[in-house]
Amino acid sequence: MKVIHLIGGGDTGGAKTHVLNLLRELNEHIDARLVCFRKGDFSEDAQKMGIPITVIESGNPVVGFQELKKILRQNPVDIIHCHGARGNLMGNLIKGFAGAPVVTTVHSDYRLDYLGRPVARLSYGTTNMLALRRVNYYIGVADPMTDILIERNFPAGRIYTLYNGIDFKSPLPCRSREEFLDSLGMKVSPDDVIAGIAARMNPVKDYPTLLRAMKLACEKNPHLKLLAAGDGEDREKLENMVRELGLTDKVFFAGWIQDMNSFYNAIDINLLTSISESFPYVLTEGTRMHRPTIASNVGGVPVLIDDGYNGLIFTPGDEKQLAQHLLTLASDLELRTVMGDRLYQKARDNFSIDRMVAHQIEIYESILAREKRQKNLKRDGVVICGAYGYGNAGDEAILSSIIDSVRALDPYMPITVLAKNTQSVKKRYRVDSVYTLNLLKILWIMRKTRLYINGGGTLIQNSTSHRSLWYYLFTLRAAKALGNQVDMYGCGIGPVSGRRNIRLVKQVLKHSVDAITLREEDSMRELECYGVQGLEIGLSSDPAFALNPVSEDERARYLKNRGIDPDGKYICFMLRTWYGYDKHIDAFAQCARYAYEQYGLTPIFLSLNISTDIRASKPVCSSLDIPYFILDDFAKPELLIALLSKMQAIVAMRLHGLILSSFSGVPMVGVAYDPKIGSFLRYLGSGVNVELKEASEQNLNHALDQVLQEESTRGERIRRAEELKEKEKGNIEAVKRLLEKSYLTK
Repeated sequence: MKVIHLIGGGDTGGAKTHVLNLLRELNEHIDARLVCFRKGDFSEDAQKMGIPITVIESGNPVVGFQELKKILRQNPVDIIHCHGARGNLMGNLIKGFAGAPVVTTVHSDYRLDYLGRPVARLSYGTTNMLALRRVNYYIGVADPMTDILIERNFPAGRIYTLYNGIDFKSPLPCRSREEFLDSLGMKVSPDDVIAGIAARMNPVKDYPTLLRAMKLACEKNPHLKLLAAGDGEDREKLENMVRELGLTDKVFFAGWIQDMNSFYNAIDINLLTSISESFPYVLTEGTRMHRPTIASNVGGVPVLIDDGYNGLIFTPGDEKQLAQHLLTLASDLELRTVMGDRLYQKARDNFSIDRMVAHQIEIYESILAREKRQKNLKRDGVVICGAYGYGNAGDEAILSSIIDSVRALDPYMPITVLAKNTQSVKKRYRVDSVYTLNLLKILWIMRKTRLYINGGGTLIQNSTSHRSLWYYLFTLRAAKALGNQVDMYGCGIGPVSGRRNIRLVKQVLKHSVDAITLREEDSMRELECYGVQGLEIGLSSDPAFALNPVSEDERARYLKNRGIDPDGKYICFMLRTWYGYDKHIDAFAQCARYAYEQYGLTPIFLSLNISTDIRASKPVCSSLDIPYFILDDFAKPELLIALLSKMQAIVAMRLHGLILSSFSGVPMVGVAYDPKIGSFLRYLGSGVNVELKEASEQNLNHALDQVLQEESTRGERIRRAEELKEKEKGNIEAVKRLLEKSYLTK
């Protein structure tokens, strides 16, 4: 594989470190050459590191283009990889001649790159924004950077994420703290605690907030000092600010420091106060010296720092919060040591340079594979349709499972999801998404895809809406008419009322659907009642059964951050509004009180639909005089599985609350507002079903007694759930057969 990297050459900081370290290591595995459009520190450092480099010094893009043509004529490449405004411009100019795809790494928010420099922003910034739109593929150096690109309508399916990596293998030669600080001329006493920041002195790094925080902290801890490594256009202003705040004996400006190992060895606390970042190297570099870190909550910072566990995070611009964090660490050597060690461990395990290079090569391979299939296939891709983007964790569990399964089957398959909130789907799953009612665009996409998946859930029903039934039937018919294989994936069926609607369901399913996998037996009987025959129909289980829980540590951190003891005993209520629900509010409250007084279980009210379920829980909680918790923020399905496994019992009106609870064999009471609740519990062979209209205090308490005292063991319930996990594989097997069929016929 041959890759050429294009970069302006005036880059400093994290972008410089990323590109040079990446290229040095990449050349151990592939042919990676660097073209730099300026001679200076960047190009000289590249040469010292043994990176194959060519410098094109002309500032004229036309001359640069001709020089690039000569290089590529002699050494054709498979991929053009760009960095920064100049690299993006030249990559776009040369891609037609090279016949190679262009990928760019977005190291920072390009709208803030020239903050405080209006002329540069107008010229370089505008050029870069135009060039970015013409690039084929994108790499964000942190998930938040990828999210920014998605928010600005870059194609989500063509964006990758690659976190910066640090070399944890090589030794870190450095001078002693005393020797290094003496070389800078910084005077300290043995009791002093040094906070250090390595950052350019420009508006994005927000030094003023740090200096104001130092003023507040030093008033309470006179041993706290600040060492700033960096320079920039704001230095003179910051020096004046230090004098105005009376911090001249507390703050030391060292300018640019070459020996960063000695810098991190000399400080006690590593700082980052930026208002915008991607995934800053200054944090991972500090981890190598086991330094505890305080950082602003921007970019990929929370990916590395678990607030309160291996570091501290503050709201950008909040000097009071930053000052408190400085005081917390400055006064506690043991805490600094523990957090520094934990941060080192996480960084070494997840953000090594070896992992970064391996992932970069995987990205290149993915791009080449996608380019190849794009040339060879006239039709490609999958459209997934369902009730997605509504904030319902149950539907998100279905979508997550379908996407994971399709990617396991074909990692390069283009995926488009029809959803209400397209941005949330794009960010969460890194796939393309189209608004559910944008029918013209949906039909245009279906003309190019191979497979349409009617994705899980009970979509073929009209108990909630006739229009939703007609919509899903329309998409099934349109997908088949436009040349797709059509699959209904791990779904429920019914109820469908009205002869006309039943006849319509029968006609569409018979003539437009190639395969159906059903999540329980009642749906099979429902199809038989409609007279649907003559197509591939199989019994599987809900797609959510393919998911796996997060780690116990992640679950514990989630609970602790919400003030919940991870070792406590709890009962979980998952309620929702429905016709007649208000009549049973007191019964649910009395059931919660009964669980607390009789079994010692603290109630947790969990919203599976974060938009609406809180309206069902709040009236219940308002009448409680016992401890309780409300969880109404979005939690990914894998985290919900882990959370629900900690419960001693479940009372749920939400089907997927029961499904996700069944993984760990938790005793369950289902409150049925819809036949699907009872259908699932019968299929599972466990739990007690109470009809909503019969949900009295007596019936709920009796059901709770039953499930907590039932003879079957938790192990038996888990065994039954494992059987459904195995059956779930039938969903993707049907997709596999249809894709194989489509490749043979297209």
